[in-house]
This record gives sequence, structure tokens and C-alpha cells, in this order.
Amino acid sequence: MVFETHSSWVLSQSAIYEAVWKEPGDKCQSAVVNVVSALRRKIGDGYIETVVGSGDRFVG
Repeated sequence: MVFETHSSWVLSQSAIYEAVWKEPGDKCQSAVVNVVSALRRKIGDGYIETVVGSGDRFVG
């Protein structure tokens, strides 16, 4: 997975959407926000960091 091998990379919502759903990432914001939010609830705080204006990165 991209997060594991490149943990310092900040991935945009479009990049995450394209990697997961294999479709163009334009207009994907709500889907990615919902999935990242669900992941945070399941794995706890401190593993996914949101970089405002850029995207998300795995910090675990």
C-alpha cells in the first residue's frame, strides 16, 4: 500500500480516490472524507494526519 511504503507522502483526496476506486478523482471529496473518517474511528487517532490544503498522510 502507498501509505506504508511512503509514509511521509501527503496524498490528495483525488490521488486517494484514484488509487482506491480506480476512477478519475475529480469531484470525489465526500467519498474520501467519509472513508478516512471511518478509518480514524476504527484504528484510532494518531495514524492518519490531515495536512490542511494538501491531503492526508499515514503517520503510524
